Amino acid sequence: NDGATTLALRQELALDAFSRTSEYDSAIAEYFFDLECQQEAAEDVEGEAIVEFSDASVLVLQKLNDLRYGENPHQGAALYQSITISNNAPDENPQGLAGATLLSGKEMSFNNYVDAEAAWQLVGDFEEPACAIIKHTNPAGVGLGDTLAEAYQKALATDPTSAFGGIVSFNRPVDVGAASEAIKIFTEVIVAPGYMDEALSLLQTKKNLRVLQINSDVSETLEYRQISGGMLVQTRDAHRLNREDLVVVTQRTPTNEEIESLLFGWTVCKHTKSNAGQMSRIDSVKIGAMRAQLPVAGSVLASDAFFPFRDGVDEAAKYGITAVIQPGGSVRDEEVIAAANEHGLAMVFTGIRHFKH
Repeated sequence: NDGATTLALRQELALDAFSRTSEYDSAIAEYFFDLECQQEAAEDVEGEAIVEFSDASVLVLQKLNDLRYGENPHQGAALYQSITISNNAPDENPQGLAGATLLSGKEMSFNNYVDAEAAWQLVGDFEEPACAIIKHTNPAGVGLGDTLAEAYQKALATDPTSAFGGIVSFNRPVDVGAASEAIKIFTEVIVAPGYMDEALSLLQTKKNLRVLQINSDVSETLEYRQISGGMLVQTRDAHRLNREDLVVVTQRTPTNEEIESLLFGWTVCKHTKSNAGQMSRIDSVKIGAMRAQLPVAGSVLASDAFFPFRDGVDEAAKYGITAVIQPGGSVRDEEVIAAANEHGLAMVFTGIRHFKH
């Protein structure tokens, strides 16, 4: 070209240059946004961060690899990582699930990643050894135990039928005991922060089992959901309920055992689709009782939102529920509380809801 560049080359180079500087500026802006959010959260005496969303926002993504397909075979898909001030290139140890290492098994699919994220977020809300079994982003079973093996056994006992082909997550490095339990039924993915050598060798005997290790977690302030022509942005639901936050509203105070069960149920409920994925709250109670593998009598019930009528409490009482945890705040709270008292149920209010759509 007589020592000159072509227009096509100049356009290509311009795209690369401006894309790179855009990533850099966006990473700095994200850093200061996160810093401001942390300061506001620390200053808020009521414990709720007040976030001022910027007038313009740039979400920078770097492709890590293509996926075989999306939710369905006719859809294309790829895995991207978010570019941050400390992680501005695809080869610099991506964080979170996007940067997880596949230690064994087939490549991860689009749906595998979606379900694995739901499983990982759930077990991360527990301090005790925890296991979650996820199907279609909803928990088929969750268990706590002194060991991961015990936690898995409890999670599996919740619904062993639905657990088949599920995604299993642990919040501790997997030992031989947990691995031995997890390979007894077909599982798509196991995700954990680490694996003991002998446990990994055992899991690798299942050639179709994807063994995923999260090398570093990431604390993201915002979450995004695309709509046609735009994006919905919100702060993450990072709220954790403490025992002292509970307000007893019934004549009967829950026992210590019931309180522990209520707190457990509340945490699981936070990670479940609202109304347990049903349109009717009464149907949610009925289906919960129908799907239970163990006797329901003596169990507790957790609701992500308030009871708009007493019928949900009346329905729960039919199955022997002894205690209920819910946000409260309905115009019919007194009616709902009266129903609990009539049935001899204990009920606590949390003052916060956990919608998950």
